[in-house]
Amino acid sequence: MTANSRLVLLAVAAVIQPGLGLAPMLDHDHHPVAWLAYALFALVTLGCAGWVARRRTLPAPVVAGGVVAVFAASAIATWALPPDDHFGPAHWSFGLVGWQLLLLLGDRLGVLLAALSAHVALSVVQWVLAGVPDRVEVGGAGVVLLGVTSFQVGTLVILRMLLRAERQADLMAAEQERATTRAVVAEQWEQDLHTRFAGRLGTTLPLLADLADGVLDPRDEGTRLRCALAATQLRRLFAEHDDVPDPLVHEVAACAHVAEQRGVAVSLAVSGASVPVPAEVRRALTAPVELALAAARARARVSLLRTGTEVRVAVISDAAVPDTPGPDTSGPDTPGPDTPVPDTPVPGPGGTAPGPVEVETGTYGEHTRMEVRWRAS
Repeated sequence: MTANSRLVLLAVAAVIQPGLGLAPMLDHDHHPVAWLAYALFALVTLGCAGWVARRRTLPAPVVAGGVVAVFAASAIATWALPPDDHFGPAHWSFGLVGWQLLLLLGDRLGVLLAALSAHVALSVVQWVLAGVPDRVEVGGAGVVLLGVTSFQVGTLVILRMLLRAERQADLMAAEQERATTRAVVAEQWEQDLHTRFAGRLGTTLPLLADLADGVLDPRDEGTRLRCALAATQLRRLFAEHDDVPDPLVHEVAACAHVAEQRGVAVSLAVSGASVPVPAEVRRALTAPVELALAAARARARVSLLRTGTEVRVAVISDAAVPDTPGPDTSGPDTPGPDTPVPDTPVPGPGGTAPGPVEVETGTYGEHTRMEVRWRAS
């Protein structure tokens, strides 16, 4: 039940008791104990008002105590009726009980229906015990029972329908919001994809143009290294946007595949369970791999080690790599490298590059070992 529904039921109960209950109390000869029942009903309404006014759900102890008080007040008020006034003008408490039960048990449909049924049964039993009714009294009581209970049950049905409609509206709004969010994310992803491809092609096309114009000699070792590096970077960029369970392994394998197509024998060893690695970190982890595999002549070995807190990528190739490019962050303002020699020199053997990704290089004769580390915590 919604907070607004509880407010409406609270207002109905607060208005019915003095509006329709006080006059019969004063006009008919009730037993004095009826005022105790009147006070109990008023206490139940006041007790619920504190939570309902703050738009909070009634606590279970308040509900249980309220239901007990309502049934006790109903029994007392019915017992205190003047003779032969059951379900008549003096029986002011009969209709009030149902509204207070709706207020207390509106969130518990099964318990509410059982409580309403018990209230009707208790009233009928007290009526029969007070004396055997005649046919006219039975007909009048039936009209009162049907009128009061059907109106209250009808109100319950309407409240349940409103609650269901509100929940459906909330679900539709939430789904629409999720759809809007997915559309925005997809649009941003597509824009980022186009930007990265445009940035990478913006650095590759001049290389192709120089080759076509004869500015660069394909037989030159530096030119061949630039071409191999550009091909490896493009292949890794394609692999970055594939939907795979382990993106880092997929991107490293893509770099190795380009080297294998050039005739380089590449061995790839992976250990440790997959851990989530952000795309920016994967670019930084694979950047030295791209350069090392692009410079390799005949053999290279790539090792990927993952733990719960650290990811390491190590490459040993049979060609000395003089410099290491930074992460592949090509975009509209960050062009990718046109050559394997970046503006920032690589630290010497055992040195550490700044940032979340650490790079170590070491040269052993004609072989170069490069290790990249990223600590997740």
